[in-house]
Amino acid sequence: MEVPRPHPCGPARFPAHDLVDDPVRDTQEHEDRSDPETGAEAITKWRASIDEGRARVVVDSGKVLGTVSRGPVDRHFWTDEDRPESAFHLYKLIVARQAAGRHLGARLVDWASGLAVMEGRDRVRTDTWRTNEGLHSYYERLGFRHVRTESPSHRLSGWLAQRPTTALSLPDFPLTVGPPHEGRTAPIPSQHTPAD
Repeated sequence: MEVPRPHPCGPARFPAHDLVDDPVRDTQEHEDRSDPETGAEAITKWRASIDEGRARVVVDSGKVLGTVSRGPVDRHFWTDEDRPESAFHLYKLIVARQAAGRHLGARLVDWASGLAVMEGRDRVRTDTWRTNEGLHSYYERLGFRHVRTESPSHRLSGWLAQRPTTALSLPDFPLTVGPPHEGRTAPIPSQHTPAD
């Protein structure tokens, strides 16, 4: 079996919107559509990251199971003192419900770490909503350390975290980084492992 690989997504490749559209619809039904982090502006920015090739998807049996995006440095949060160029800035980590228990989120974060190493970066960073304590805990279980919390009045995000690129959650189940190599096998695990 081929090692799963995060593929660039976009209109001409994999149907990232299959995974994107359901959460988007749920968000738009339950949140203020004028909010720049949940409404139409956020969705437009996200789709632009897909169109610009900054989003990746994992596809299994023709279905999109997960997505992750890399983004530019968010200057509302990360300053020059943070050495923003030293990090891979991870955004929009989403795993489909049918992939629950397969540790795809952890493996996508590990994949981002591998890409960061290839680019000469030494950490992976993320920011999440300040109030989403469950997500904070999830990232901490993956080895992220809370850096600080910023609270700009116009943003819901601001809980900032990072982890070293060497802090892999599932090193024995990598997603491929770089060109394909024949003979490498590591199926997406279907059972729980101690990482979750």
